[in-house]
Amino acid sequence: MLKTLRISRSIRTTYQVNSILYSLKQVPILKNLLPTYPYRVRGLKVFAGILSLIWDILKIFAGKALYFFVFLGWAGGFEPAFPANQVYLYRLLFLTIIGTLINTSFSEASYQRYYAINLLRMNARSYTLSHFWAEMTKVVVGFLPFTLLFGWLNSIPLWFNLLLPGCIVGAKMTKMALELWRFDKHDGAVAERNLMRWGISVVLLLLAYGLPMAGYILQEEITMGLLIAMILLGLLSIQQILHFKAYRQLNQQVLAQFFDGIDTVTHQAQDNTHKLISAATGITSNKKGFEYLNDLFIKRHRKLLWRATWSISGVCGASVLAGAVVLLLFPGIQSDVREVILHTLPFWSFILYFINRGTGFTRALFINCDHSLLTYSFYKQPKTVLKLFQIRLREITKINAVPAMILGLGLDGLLLISGGGTWIEYLVILVTLLSMSLFFSIHYLTLYYLLQPFNAGTEIKSGTYQFIAGATYFVCYLLMKVELPTILFGLLCIAFCLIYSIIACALVYQLAPKTFRIRQ
Repeated sequence: MLKTLRISRSIRTTYQVNSILYSLKQVPILKNLLPTYPYRVRGLKVFAGILSLIWDILKIFAGKALYFFVFLGWAGGFEPAFPANQVYLYRLLFLTIIGTLINTSFSEASYQRYYAINLLRMNARSYTLSHFWAEMTKVVVGFLPFTLLFGWLNSIPLWFNLLLPGCIVGAKMTKMALELWRFDKHDGAVAERNLMRWGISVVLLLLAYGLPMAGYILQEEITMGLLIAMILLGLLSIQQILHFKAYRQLNQQVLAQFFDGIDTVTHQAQDNTHKLISAATGITSNKKGFEYLNDLFIKRHRKLLWRATWSISGVCGASVLAGAVVLLLFPGIQSDVREVILHTLPFWSFILYFINRGTGFTRALFINCDHSLLTYSFYKQPKTVLKLFQIRLREITKINAVPAMILGLGLDGLLLISGGGTWIEYLVILVTLLSMSLFFSIHYLTLYYLLQPFNAGTEIKSGTYQFIAGATYFVCYLLMKVELPTILFGLLCIAFCLIYSIIACALVYQLAPKTFRIRQ
């Protein structure tokens, strides 16, 4: 099994090293400095290997850090009417069950698993077990520092903090044993990740955070007993895990579902996209030039571009109305809600990040317009590029502004119900959310013109684009935890969006004629 683990690790490292080298080759500044075939250069491979190792270490600890600080740190700061240690253990119990339901590493398909079992014909049982035990080791190593830290902060006994990673491993082992038992019982049918699991997880999450705030919670002794029981169940599960005999059949089905799912999703997405594009021959426009081109594009793709926006806007509107009803039914929380609204405006940058339609808009532009027109030189002239950029910025701004406007007016309404504010606070809240929406519109359209991440198959192949998109997510996540007065943050946000808009237009005008092309 150790030999299998060493070989599988070698496969995984090789895959990661090649992926890193490919991504580095896509960075505009580096692609001319690196050799044409960087995979042949030993020094670069060693460097990529070091980056791969660093990334693996970060994955072991960084994810657990976010897990504890977000769900048991920041999210645990609602001050329920119970001791901190009792609430901490109660929420950890539910979060462990949720994590077990939605994530089981042994049945996760991947290209590395396919290479090892199907192409290299490695023993499926040895591969699966070695991979699973390695993942469980990472769980213990990754969780232990944080169970010790947060246990100490919440006055949990040291011996129990040392046991907590074992509780999590025990839950995952129990889940694996149940899945293997189900596979045998149902004659080789692999359990699918369905909506029921996610529905149960949402209910458990509401119980984890809602019940303590409502005045209900399990006794500390009961919670600790249930967590220790997970260790015992995990130990009892070892026999089922070791004596299961159909690991090859299990892996073949998991991999088949994985690759079939990719093909199915791809074809289904293409079919759905075509259905949303109007084929009506009567669509026309009285505009001229590139305005004519854009007008026809918007009219033919109205369902594709606007359907998701109206759905998101509906959810935003319903959420605002639900919040208003809660404030009217429970007037005692109005003052607290007012303070939250006036000091957590940065939080909404994270929400607007998720609901913006920038990526979908640019993908539609590339597939159904630019993919064909980029073969003509006139289409890449600076004036043409900037003109189309301005037209498209106007359209994506309209699309993103609708839910932002609903949220801005909704927050103003909730502020009014919860005690009211000054006219400048109402104005700043609305304008700030619209400015955030404008920023995301400009941001993703600028990235599209400067990096053009799509290849002919509409796959994102730009490592720089993916890095910047990831950095955008990370910054928005950090902003979520910032607490600043509404007026101060609003003015800073508005000023930043204006400056970013000017810089983006200048960069597009100067660089897009060289960068806006079909990626090979």
